[in-house]
Amino acid sequence: MDSQHPPLETLQDIKRMMERSSRFISLSGWSGVSAGVCALLGAWAAQNRISGYLQAIHGGRGYYEYGTGRFGRTGQLGDSVAILYNDLLVIAGITFLAALISSFLFTLARSRRNGISMWDRTVQRLAWNTILPMVVGGLVILRAMEWGYYELVAPGCLIFYGLALVNASKYTLGEIRYLGYGQLVLGIINLWTGGLGLYFWAAGFGILHIVYGVFMWWKYERQP
Repeated sequence: MDSQHPPLETLQDIKRMMERSSRFISLSGWSGVSAGVCALLGAWAAQNRISGYLQAIHGGRGYYEYGTGRFGRTGQLGDSVAILYNDLLVIAGITFLAALISSFLFTLARSRRNGISMWDRTVQRLAWNTILPMVVGGLVILRAMEWGYYELVAPGCLIFYGLALVNASKYTLGEIRYLGYGQLVLGIINLWTGGLGLYFWAAGFGILHIVYGVFMWWKYERQP
């Protein structure tokens, strides 16, 4: 029986080499946790901005013009829904950059520990299959905002991000597709619950990322 162990170990080594050549397996669980924390902080900042906007509306005895999508205040400078959403877009952009940078740093650290390149052909395919649905989704969302369909922003982000994760899962750890499925489910539900967009956004980009990150750390990075 002992004589069978070397061939078995050889097969396992071959399997690991094939995985390294076809999949990027150095995604860090801490990347998911850090992205989730950034998303929750971004949702908190957005909620504060919305609360301040609503307080200004009620304090200024304002009115909302449904035909033009603008809000005015009696006696003071007028405001618009578009300005609010532009501020929220800035918050989302800062949140995205913070999550991207923190995720990259954690993944870079794990790649160096594993001796795996961060920019080989596999990573290039992974990046392309992730970025393409997100860029297309971003253009669709921007156009929806131009038309005034702001309630589609949160579900649109979740849906296109979910599609990007599912599309990229064949080039990295397979578990990431389940994170994508979760984003898709939340986004589709949010299409019929537009007033709760920020909560769904926080649940998808925040809580799901943290749960996914902890699970991946426990499965692949935890020291025995």
